[in-house]
Amino acid sequence: MTMKKILLSAALLMAICISANAQFDLGVKAGVNFSTINTDNLKNSSVAGYQAGLFARIGGAFYLQPELYLSGTGGHFESGDNSYSGDVHFTNLNVPVLVGARFGPKNLNFRIMAGPIYTSVLSTSESLSQNFNNAYNDFGHYRSSTLGYQAGVGVDIGAITADLRYEGNLTDINPDYGQRQNLFALSVGFKIL
Repeated sequence: MTMKKILLSAALLMAICISANAQFDLGVKAGVNFSTINTDNLKNSSVAGYQAGLFARIGGAFYLQPELYLSGTGGHFESGDNSYSGDVHFTNLNVPVLVGARFGPKNLNFRIMAGPIYTSVLSTSESLSQNFNNAYNDFGHYRSSTLGYQAGVGVDIGAITADLRYEGNLTDINPDYGQRQNLFALSVGFKIL
């Protein structure tokens, strides 16, 4: 599914829900993430990144939450004998569509949520040691987009919202080496509508 179709579908769904007098919130969010790229036959470690963008929440006790945000993710790799290493960083456009449930009064509620996420890789930056390039000639052949999932918990205190989520990928970012990215993200947002 192309990005244009995803955005059009999300806009249409929001319009239908608003016209049905469903509760509607629109907000901004920003936060940090800690991402790892799991790779066959290499040690890996997480790197810190960022995320910032918009979210909409449509519904009452059960809700739909489409989002659109930029993020920075990546990973660090080392050989088993530490003779070569590398780092990779991605700038992404993310479009999760989460389904959730909330509990508690309007000004203090707790939430659980899960759903799919489409990630488009806007740019890639690699820093690999020379002997790393010699050992893995096609290591940096990354896909331009991936499909994954998110699951998490959140809390709303008045207009302030906070989420803690886990994200995993359903597709490899690099199928040649079984590279699959996952991350934990903590974000804080503010409802503007």
